[in-house]
Amino acid sequence: MLSNLLRDLPASANGAETFDDVLLRTDLKIERIVSTGQASPPDFWYCQPQSEWVLILQGAAGLHLAGEARERVLQVGDFVNIPAHCRHRVNWTRAEPPTIWLAVHYEYPAEEQPE
Repeated sequence: MLSNLLRDLPASANGAETFDDVLLRTDLKIERIVSTGQASPPDFWYCQPQSEWVLILQGAAGLHLAGEARERVLQVGDFVNIPAHCRHRVNWTRAEPPTIWLAVHYEYPAEEQPE
């Protein structure tokens, strides 16, 4: 069980980000994401049915929200709320030290609620 967001970082498997559930409820999911240089694929945009609030705990990332002229450079302590159905992409993440995100997913539609 995860008890400290900055310790026991997983080894990146095949260069993939890792996702660890911190808390799961029917209308709420809190997760730790560990990025080691990953970015969204070219021309790919996330568009989620739920809202997501993210905070950078370590490292840095470039987050681009559709409709904004420039990416947001997120450093330690920076956070952003991404409304449901807002297209967004991660342009880059810092690999060293790994970028650690705290993500809070909320306002799930009934058919999309976590278990």
